[in-house]
Amino acid sequence: MPRRLTGFTPSGDLHLGNYFGAIAPIIAGQTTTDTVVFISDLHALTLDHDPTQVHRRTLEFATLLLAAGTDPESCLFLVQSHVPEHTELHYLLECTTGYGEAQRMIQFKEKSGRQQQVRMSLLTYPILMAADILLYDTDEVPVGEDQRQHVELARTVAQRFNTRYAPVFTVPTAVNPPVAARLMDLTSPADKMSKSAATPGGALRLLDEPDVLRRKVMRAVTDADNAVAYDPDRKPGVSNLLAILAACTGHAPEDLASRFDRYGELKEAVADTVVTTLTPIRDRYLHLSADPGHVQKALRAGAEQARDLAGAKIRQAKAAIGLLPA
Repeated sequence: MPRRLTGFTPSGDLHLGNYFGAIAPIIAGQTTTDTVVFISDLHALTLDHDPTQVHRRTLEFATLLLAAGTDPESCLFLVQSHVPEHTELHYLLECTTGYGEAQRMIQFKEKSGRQQQVRMSLLTYPILMAADILLYDTDEVPVGEDQRQHVELARTVAQRFNTRYAPVFTVPTAVNPPVAARLMDLTSPADKMSKSAATPGGALRLLDEPDVLRRKVMRAVTDADNAVAYDPDRKPGVSNLLAILAACTGHAPEDLASRFDRYGELKEAVADTVVTTLTPIRDRYLHLSADPGHVQKALRAGAEQARDLAGAKIRQAKAAIGLLPA
């Protein structure tokens, strides 16, 4: 059974695109795939951040994952910083990675170009991501194109370490996530729906109240005419609504388009379906968040289990690289 790893950085607010792109595949595969799910809270520290928000969102993301159906009995479920072996392996891999390799990462170039003061962690976090992956002998990492380069770095570092020192690490493979609709911003359909949307009306957040979800859909940007057709290039607004409806119902957006004569009808159907999809998750979240001790207990159990796996891998890596055992 292949081991598959997925991480969620606690910044912004999880939305419908995150659910269909990353969370739903975890739930669908956790009984047939050896699954690792973790909150990558250390990655949230690479940019300027509010410590209270990182703390809040770490617990919020963990609770939402449980509310959506992630089962700690079927997968390894943890918070990254609760397993210190992540940072321990990070340093060992830094000793196996070239400065130029880290500097060439596209996300580093993009994010560092927008800041006056660049944190060293922004440069080295792809190596921490490699540690996250290699620590658990991960076979598969579902990633979009924006993260594929980081998985390639993990492969390079693993192969170099294995060749130079000893065959310690499983060499991971980047895999495409299960096909999911590319959901766009409701107010700016040329942009992808984002956890950190520029306008609050652009993203359908998992914790939005039903009335808020409905209002966002009804105010969504459409197109100049009133013809319902799936054509992302020429009709991005209405095509995005059809993509949302398709993601929620499992039907093809092209087939759904033929069922509606007017935008108003389409928006009503999308609003109803989104509310039906997300309300049970929100209700379960509210139930779980009333007893945060339950969530924290699950995270502690996951960290203990993870440390058993990670500790063995660290001991192997230390011995291979030449460190004296304690």
